[in-house]
Amino acid sequence: MKYYGGCDSGSTYTKCVIIDENGKMVADVTLKSRINSVQSCQESLDKAIEQVPDIKNAKDLDYLVGTGYGRNKVPFADENISEISCHAMGVHMADPTVKAIIDIGGQDVKGIAVDTDGTVKNFAMNDKCSAGTGRFFEAMARAFEMSLSDFSKLSLKAKNVIPITAQCTVFAESEVISLVGEGKPMDEIAAGIELSVAKRCFVMAKKAGAVDKITLTGGCAKNDGLKEAIEKVLKLKVIDLPIDPQLMGALGAAEFARQKGMAK
Repeated sequence: MKYYGGCDSGSTYTKCVIIDENGKMVADVTLKSRINSVQSCQESLDKAIEQVPDIKNAKDLDYLVGTGYGRNKVPFADENISEISCHAMGVHMADPTVKAIIDIGGQDVKGIAVDTDGTVKNFAMNDKCSAGTGRFFEAMARAFEMSLSDFSKLSLKAKNVIPITAQCTVFAESEVISLVGEGKPMDEIAAGIELSVAKRCFVMAKKAGAVDKITLTGGCAKNDGLKEAIEKVLKLKVIDLPIDPQLMGALGAAEFARQKGMAK
């Protein structure tokens, strides 16, 4: 049996997926990224390889593709492919019926249209401002003095929405701290935060060609409050993927590795 790897070196998390020659996922790892991308990639590869008894190290993989923020730092990678292409391919593998993606990473937000073969038809990216990214949600959770997991569910209980007017992460954090200090309901403030991010996703969704449904990838795809807000703002059904949405870049990279490895 031959094995193929994909390593997604993100700014916040490093993910690794290994699939076999039939495209079956046999290993996956998600780790908090270190400052040193090479170390992060090596650790994620090592932990993924531990899950596959047939291989001893990264050199035993028939083909390895690096992707993400630090894709040039993946040890032993045969090739590097952009995260936009890899997210499209990963979603295509997870659910071929989905043709539109919003990928919310640690530092940027992307809208991606997927073709019938898993390649990219069109995309748009906002990497000029951290508002609406994973870093933004981390800042908001800090302002609420709670975990990201707890924050992501907080807005689901809100009966009303308190709008967040600031368009910058720093100013939004200050605005949120002021509202909390004034004793405003925290769930309603959280609902305002989720709504402001959903509105930022509107243009991305249109660029992705979303018509009736869309899916989210990246760590923020696990934010239940954001999914609900996006459905309200975009008037689209948000599809839950059968595989961890945070792994889509690594899964797509592994599938590209399989295709290229089998073509050798």
